[in-house]
Amino acid sequence: MGLQQTLKALADPIRREILNLLKQGRLSAGDIAEQFPVTAASVSRHLSVLKEADLVRDTREGQYIFYELNASVLEETLLWLTDLKGENRYVESK
Repeated sequence: MGLQQTLKALADPIRREILNLLKQGRLSAGDIAEQFPVTAASVSRHLSVLKEADLVRDTREGQYIFYELNASVLEETLLWLTDLKGENRYVESK
């Protein structure tokens, strides 16, 4: 997905916290929703935005949907930010 979509998804604090929860491993939509003081429908929308940005993957098992982190998109974003910052461009002379 595009960088713009990724950054838009990362702009929301609830979506960032969802990603933090998924660092520990996959969770069901219900388990994720229990962690927030917003409606399940709101959490579902946040999960949809993260999925559209390819930051999470979902798997249906029976009547449950499980979400897991897609770290490769985060790694690409970090590489872009590192390049933008210029850390890899110059080697300091001693």
